[in-house]
Amino acid sequence: MENHKHHIVEYLTNLYVWVGLAVLTIVTIWVSEFDLKMLTVAVALGVATVKAVLVLMYFMHLKFDSKILTVMVIVTLIVFLSMIVFTFFDYTFRA
Repeated sequence: MENHKHHIVEYLTNLYVWVGLAVLTIVTIWVSEFDLKMLTVAVALGVATVKAVLVLMYFMHLKFDSKILTVMVIVTLIVFLSMIVFTFFDYTFRA
């Protein structure tokens, strides 16, 4: 059998992450009230990215897992982000 070390995250840490996610959700709602023109989508995606990283690192325990799993997640995210960027290029340059 493999020897796995289980990592227990403290309740206070989970509470901090939850509060951070709630604050970022409030920021998302607050920012949506302003007309930021071309930056609207960038700001929304930026806040969503920070929230996703918090969920990945703490609730999915990626922070405490092996580094190869972290590399695989990063590569997957890069491929996903490149598809999003290509989609926006298509949308931006439509006639």
